[in-house]
Amino acid sequence: MNFETIVEHFQFEGHLQEVIPYGSGHINTTYLVVFSLPDQRQRRYILQKMNSGIFHNCAQLMENIANVTAFLRKKIIADSGDPERETVNIIPTTDGKTFYHSDVDGDWRAYIFIEDAKTYNMVQTPEDFYQTAVAFGHFQYLLSDYPVDTLYETIPNFHHTPTRFEQFLNAVKMDCCGRTAKVQSEIDFVMQRKEDTHILTDLLAQNQIPLRVTHNDTKLNNIMIDDITRKAICVIDLDTVMPGLSVYDFGDSIRFGASTAQEDETDLSKVHLDLQLFEQYTKGFLQGCQGSLTQIELDMLPMGAKIITLECGMRFLTDYLEGDHYFKIHREGHNLDRARTQFKLVEDMESKYHQMQQIVKLSQ
Repeated sequence: MNFETIVEHFQFEGHLQEVIPYGSGHINTTYLVVFSLPDQRQRRYILQKMNSGIFHNCAQLMENIANVTAFLRKKIIADSGDPERETVNIIPTTDGKTFYHSDVDGDWRAYIFIEDAKTYNMVQTPEDFYQTAVAFGHFQYLLSDYPVDTLYETIPNFHHTPTRFEQFLNAVKMDCCGRTAKVQSEIDFVMQRKEDTHILTDLLAQNQIPLRVTHNDTKLNNIMIDDITRKAICVIDLDTVMPGLSVYDFGDSIRFGASTAQEDETDLSKVHLDLQLFEQYTKGFLQGCQGSLTQIELDMLPMGAKIITLECGMRFLTDYLEGDHYFKIHREGHNLDRARTQFKLVEDMESKYHQMQQIVKLSQ
């Protein structure tokens, strides 16, 4: 791939010095590009090739990101913050667009590299988890008055649990790989919770909880943490920023960060909800939200954690039944292991649900 050809389409400063593969993301292909300046300093940027196989309309995706980050910049500046570090900053193309399209090389975008900060794939300390919670909550707060109806839905029905349930039922019915007989207990687990799948979407349909601007991928590694202060400074990976439910954003963080095991752990005895981490995250998230959530949203936070975990387990099981075509696997039965881990976590959440409710109540 001729990076010099791609780079020359962006308004980078300096002379291209180095292109380095960067990060651990599974969707887009990311590079750190280093430029030398006349005064011997360096300027670094992030260059990404977007995955058009998952994101079918990169123009709409980038319009979402451009509009949301412009909105955030204004809020950050008004609050005397640093807009160069506290939000993603797009580097425009030479013709003033938000991304570069090539029929040969695909769709590319660039951002300012945030210096002296990094992301973490695992919780290092409870304080780190707390910091990510504050950041995601603050993200909700800053965008609480954003006109949500102006955003495109970059992946339709991404977190719409009834739709995911219908896709699961279809996978069971089709049984295209002849695998259903091997996983009847997992199928039964989902079927026993059919009524749970539409609890949150029903509340939305009844206007009891609002549609908000949501991140939809609230994992720990989507937060930049300052190297010196250890404070969370910036929410990144805005590809799935679109209309959604705040309780799903909260819940996905809990699913990923407050579990005592890896997402694909095969020893299910290791899989539990860590209530101390749940409490840490709840306090941080509500602090960041600064009172912007409604009372019903607050009441539904534990349900958001349970439902998004169930939904994720359904998606893993659906992919297993369909031949593992969506999620990358690294061993036979990998998606089935992932599904079982999520279902064990759902069970543990159900057993601790009253405690989760009490934690949320005491954190308000």
